[in-house]
Amino acid sequence: MGQVIYFLSLKVELVYSYICPQRRLQPSLRFCEAKNQSPVTKMKKQEKANHIAEILEKLYPEVPIPLDYQNNYTLLIAVLLSAQCTDKRVNQVTPHLFAKAATPQAMIQLEVDEIRQIIRPCGLSPRKSKAIHGLSHILLDKHNGEVPESFEDLEELPGVGHKTASVVMSQGFGHPAFPVDTHIHRLAYRWALSTGKNVVQTEKDLKRLFPKQTWNKLHLQIIFFGREYCPARGHDPQICPICSLYGRKTM
Repeated sequence: MGQVIYFLSLKVELVYSYICPQRRLQPSLRFCEAKNQSPVTKMKKQEKANHIAEILEKLYPEVPIPLDYQNNYTLLIAVLLSAQCTDKRVNQVTPHLFAKAATPQAMIQLEVDEIRQIIRPCGLSPRKSKAIHGLSHILLDKHNGEVPESFEDLEELPGVGHKTASVVMSQGFGHPAFPVDTHIHRLAYRWALSTGKNVVQTEKDLKRLFPKQTWNKLHLQIIFFGREYCPARGHDPQICPICSLYGRKTM
Protein backbone atom coordinates (compact mmCIF):
# COMPACT_ATOMS: atom_id res chain seq x y z
CA MET A 1 0.00 0.00 0.00
CA GLY A 2 2.86 2.35 0.80
CA GLN A 3 4.36 1.84 -2.67
CA VAL A 4 1.01 2.51 -4.35
CA ILE A 5 0.58 5.77 -2.43
CA TYR A 6 4.16 6.74 -3.25
CA PHE A 7 3.72 6.16 -6.99
CA LEU A 8 0.41 8.00 -7.09
CA SER A 9 1.95 11.00 -5.36
CA LEU A 10 5.03 10.75 -7.57
CA LYS A 11 2.85 10.68 -10.67
CA VAL A 12 0.87 13.72 -9.57
CA GLU A 13 4.03 15.61 -8.71
CA LEU A 14 5.77 14.77 -11.98
CA VAL A 15 2.86 15.50 -14.27
CA TYR A 16 2.12 18.76 -12.49
CA SER A 17 5.73 19.90 -12.50
CA TYR A 18 6.66 18.93 -16.03
CA ILE A 19 3.50 18.88 -18.06
CA CYS A 20 1.03 21.49 -16.88
CA PRO A 21 2.80 24.02 -14.68
CA GLN A 22 0.64 26.77 -13.19
CA ARG A 23 -2.55 24.81 -13.91
CA ARG A 24 -4.74 22.77 -11.61
CA LEU A 25 -4.80 19.02 -12.33
CA GLN A 26 -7.94 17.32 -13.60
CA PRO A 27 -8.78 13.74 -12.50
CA SER A 28 -7.18 12.22 -15.62
CA LEU A 29 -3.45 12.61 -15.11
CA ARG A 30 -2.57 11.47 -18.62
CA PHE A 31 -3.95 14.61 -20.21
CA CYS A 32 -3.29 18.30 -19.94
CA GLU A 33 -6.18 20.52 -19.03
CA ALA A 34 -5.50 22.91 -21.88
CA LYS A 35 -5.65 20.69 -24.97
CA ASN A 36 -6.51 17.24 -23.63
CA GLN A 37 -3.28 15.89 -25.17
CA SER A 38 -0.92 13.21 -23.96
CA PRO A 39 2.06 14.64 -22.04
CA VAL A 40 4.31 12.73 -24.46
CA THR A 41 3.21 14.93 -27.34
CA LYS A 42 4.08 18.07 -25.42
CA MET A 43 7.61 17.10 -24.42
CA LYS A 44 10.80 16.75 -26.39
CA LYS A 45 12.40 13.32 -26.34
CA GLN A 46 15.41 14.62 -24.40
CA GLU A 47 13.20 16.15 -21.71
CA LYS A 48 11.31 12.89 -21.43
CA ALA A 49 14.56 10.90 -21.14
CA ASN A 50 15.79 13.24 -18.40
CA HIS A 51 12.56 12.82 -16.50
CA ILE A 52 12.60 9.03 -16.84
CA ALA A 53 16.15 9.00 -15.48
CA GLU A 54 14.95 11.00 -12.47
CA ILE A 55 12.15 8.53 -11.80
CA LEU A 56 14.53 5.59 -12.03
CA GLU A 57 16.99 7.26 -9.69
CA LYS A 58 14.23 7.78 -7.12
CA LEU A 59 13.13 4.15 -7.38
CA TYR A 60 16.62 2.62 -7.51
CA PRO A 61 19.21 4.87 -5.86
CA GLU A 62 21.37 1.77 -5.37
CA VAL A 63 21.53 -1.11 -7.84
CA PRO A 64 23.31 -4.38 -7.10
CA ILE A 65 25.06 -6.40 -9.80
CA PRO A 66 22.52 -9.13 -10.72
CA LEU A 67 25.10 -11.87 -11.35
CA ASP A 68 27.32 -13.38 -8.67
CA TYR A 69 31.00 -13.54 -9.58
CA GLN A 70 34.47 -13.55 -8.03
CA ASN A 71 36.63 -11.87 -10.66
CA ASN A 72 36.48 -10.72 -14.27
CA TYR A 73 36.85 -14.26 -15.57
CA THR A 74 33.93 -15.60 -13.55
CA LEU A 75 31.93 -12.50 -14.53
CA LEU A 76 32.61 -13.24 -18.20
CA ILE A 77 31.47 -16.85 -17.77
CA ALA A 78 28.36 -15.84 -15.81
CA VAL A 79 27.31 -13.30 -18.45
CA LEU A 80 27.88 -15.85 -21.21
CA LEU A 81 25.65 -18.31 -19.35
CA SER A 82 22.92 -15.68 -18.91
CA ALA A 83 22.07 -15.70 -22.62
CA GLN A 84 18.43 -16.83 -22.83
CA CYS A 85 18.55 -17.68 -19.14
CA THR A 86 17.55 -15.83 -15.98
CA ASP A 87 20.16 -14.33 -13.68
CA LYS A 88 18.58 -16.29 -10.83
CA ARG A 89 19.20 -19.58 -12.59
CA VAL A 90 22.75 -18.60 -13.51
CA ASN A 91 23.47 -17.76 -9.87
CA GLN A 92 22.24 -21.22 -8.90
CA VAL A 93 24.52 -22.94 -11.40
CA THR A 94 27.77 -20.99 -11.26
CA PRO A 95 28.74 -21.97 -7.67
CA HIS A 96 28.96 -25.60 -8.85
CA LEU A 97 30.99 -24.66 -11.92
CA PHE A 98 33.31 -22.25 -10.15
CA ALA A 99 33.93 -24.74 -7.34
CA LYS A 100 35.62 -26.87 -9.99
CA ALA A 101 37.08 -24.09 -12.13
CA ALA A 102 37.21 -20.36 -11.36
CA THR A 103 40.19 -19.62 -13.62
CA PRO A 104 40.93 -20.37 -17.27
CA GLN A 105 43.79 -22.61 -16.15
CA ALA A 106 41.39 -24.77 -14.17
CA MET A 107 38.62 -24.64 -16.77
CA ILE A 108 40.70 -26.18 -19.56
CA GLN A 109 41.40 -29.13 -17.29
CA LEU A 110 37.71 -30.02 -17.46
CA GLU A 111 36.24 -31.91 -20.38
CA VAL A 112 33.70 -30.02 -22.48
CA ASP A 113 31.10 -32.65 -21.59
CA GLU A 114 31.72 -32.14 -17.86
CA ILE A 115 31.14 -28.40 -18.27
CA ARG A 116 28.02 -29.14 -20.29
CA GLN A 117 26.56 -31.35 -17.56
CA ILE A 118 27.09 -28.66 -14.92
CA ILE A 119 25.62 -25.79 -16.93
CA ARG A 120 22.73 -27.74 -18.47
CA PRO A 121 20.06 -25.92 -16.38
CA CYS A 122 21.09 -22.64 -18.08
CA GLY A 123 20.06 -23.90 -21.51
CA LEU A 124 22.05 -24.06 -24.75
CA SER A 125 24.61 -26.12 -22.85
CA PRO A 126 26.32 -27.76 -25.86
CA ARG A 127 27.14 -24.40 -27.41
CA LYS A 128 27.94 -22.63 -24.14
CA SER A 129 30.22 -25.39 -22.86
CA LYS A 130 32.28 -25.33 -26.05
CA ALA A 131 32.49 -21.54 -25.87
CA ILE A 132 33.63 -21.59 -22.23
CA HIS A 133 36.30 -24.18 -22.94
CA GLY A 134 37.42 -22.45 -26.13
CA LEU A 135 37.64 -18.93 -24.71
CA SER A 136 39.58 -20.22 -21.72
CA HIS A 137 42.23 -21.58 -24.08
CA ILE A 138 42.36 -18.26 -25.96
CA LEU A 139 42.74 -16.27 -22.74
CA LEU A 140 45.75 -18.40 -21.84
CA ASP A 141 47.26 -18.38 -25.32
CA LYS A 142 46.74 -14.71 -26.20
CA HIS A 143 46.09 -12.76 -22.99
CA ASN A 144 48.26 -14.38 -20.30
CA GLY A 145 45.17 -15.88 -18.71
CA GLU A 146 43.57 -12.48 -18.15
CA VAL A 147 40.25 -11.15 -19.44
CA PRO A 148 41.12 -8.47 -22.04
CA GLU A 149 40.06 -4.89 -21.34
CA SER A 150 38.79 -3.98 -24.79
CA PHE A 151 35.62 -4.53 -26.79
CA GLU A 152 37.58 -5.75 -29.79
CA ASP A 153 39.43 -8.48 -27.91
CA LEU A 154 36.39 -9.54 -25.91
CA GLU A 155 34.18 -9.87 -28.97
CA GLU A 156 36.76 -12.11 -30.62
CA LEU A 157 36.19 -14.73 -27.91
CA PRO A 158 33.82 -17.64 -28.63
CA GLY A 159 30.30 -17.03 -27.35
CA VAL A 160 30.97 -13.38 -26.55
CA GLY A 161 28.88 -10.83 -28.40
CA HIS A 162 28.65 -7.09 -27.99
CA LYS A 163 26.17 -7.27 -25.11
CA THR A 164 28.34 -9.66 -23.11
CA ALA A 165 31.42 -7.56 -23.83
CA SER A 166 29.54 -4.44 -22.72
CA VAL A 167 28.60 -6.01 -19.39
CA VAL A 168 32.20 -7.04 -18.72
CA MET A 169 33.57 -3.64 -19.71
CA SER A 170 30.96 -1.92 -17.54
CA GLN A 171 30.76 -4.10 -14.44
CA GLY A 172 34.19 -5.66 -14.59
CA PHE A 173 36.40 -2.76 -15.66
CA GLY A 174 34.20 0.26 -14.95
CA HIS A 175 34.26 1.62 -18.49
CA PRO A 176 31.10 3.42 -19.67
CA ALA A 177 28.91 1.01 -21.60
CA PHE A 178 25.21 0.50 -22.20
CA PRO A 179 24.47 -3.23 -22.48
CA VAL A 180 21.05 -3.69 -24.04
CA ASP A 181 19.18 -6.83 -22.98
CA THR A 182 15.58 -7.78 -23.70
CA HIS A 183 14.26 -5.67 -20.80
CA ILE A 184 16.04 -2.51 -21.95
CA HIS A 185 15.15 -3.10 -25.61
CA ARG A 186 11.47 -3.55 -24.71
CA LEU A 187 11.26 -0.55 -22.39
CA ALA A 188 13.12 1.81 -24.72
CA TYR A 189 10.48 1.05 -27.34
CA ARG A 190 7.55 1.32 -24.91
CA TRP A 191 8.78 4.71 -23.74
CA ALA A 192 9.35 5.87 -27.35
CA LEU A 193 13.03 6.46 -26.69
CA SER A 194 13.94 4.22 -29.61
CA THR A 195 12.31 2.76 -32.70
CA GLY A 196 12.90 -0.72 -31.36
CA LYS A 197 14.10 -2.02 -34.73
CA ASN A 198 17.02 -3.91 -33.16
CA VAL A 199 19.24 -3.84 -30.09
CA VAL A 200 22.04 -2.09 -32.00
CA GLN A 201 19.80 0.85 -32.82
CA THR A 202 18.37 0.88 -29.30
CA GLU A 203 21.86 1.15 -27.83
CA LYS A 204 22.73 4.04 -30.14
CA ASP A 205 19.51 5.87 -29.30
CA LEU A 206 19.94 5.50 -25.56
CA LYS A 207 23.56 6.55 -25.64
CA ARG A 208 22.54 9.76 -27.41
CA LEU A 209 19.87 10.54 -24.82
CA PHE A 210 21.68 9.82 -21.55
CA PRO A 211 24.99 11.20 -20.24
CA LYS A 212 27.92 8.83 -20.58
CA GLN A 213 28.68 8.91 -16.86
CA THR A 214 25.22 7.48 -16.10
CA TRP A 215 25.27 4.50 -18.46
CA ASN A 216 26.69 1.88 -16.10
CA LYS A 217 24.11 2.52 -13.40
CA LEU A 218 21.20 3.46 -15.64
CA HIS A 219 21.17 0.26 -17.64
CA LEU A 220 20.82 -1.70 -14.40
CA GLN A 221 18.06 0.62 -13.17
CA ILE A 222 16.09 -0.02 -16.36
CA ILE A 223 16.57 -3.78 -16.00
CA PHE A 224 15.29 -3.78 -12.42
CA PHE A 225 12.38 -1.54 -13.37
CA GLY A 226 11.45 -3.84 -16.25
CA ARG A 227 11.41 -6.88 -14.03
CA GLU A 228 9.43 -5.24 -11.26
CA TYR A 229 7.00 -2.88 -12.99
CA CYS A 230 7.14 -3.31 -16.76
CA PRO A 231 7.16 -7.02 -17.67
CA ALA A 232 6.74 -8.37 -21.18
CA ARG A 233 3.46 -10.08 -20.29
CA GLY A 234 0.62 -9.09 -18.04
CA HIS A 235 1.69 -5.46 -18.07
CA ASP A 236 -0.84 -2.75 -17.21
CA PRO A 237 0.51 0.55 -18.58
CA GLN A 238 -2.06 2.54 -16.63
CA ILE A 239 -0.44 1.65 -13.30
CA CYS A 240 3.17 1.55 -14.50
CA PRO A 241 5.06 4.53 -13.00
CA ILE A 242 6.61 5.38 -16.38
CA CYS A 243 4.34 3.92 -19.06
CA SER A 244 1.37 5.72 -17.51
CA LEU A 245 3.17 8.97 -18.32
CA TYR A 246 5.23 8.21 -21.42
CA GLY A 247 4.07 4.88 -22.83
CA ARG A 248 3.19 4.45 -26.48
CA LYS A 249 -0.49 4.11 -27.29
CA THR A 250 0.25 0.60 -28.59
CA MET A 251 2.80 -1.46 -26.67
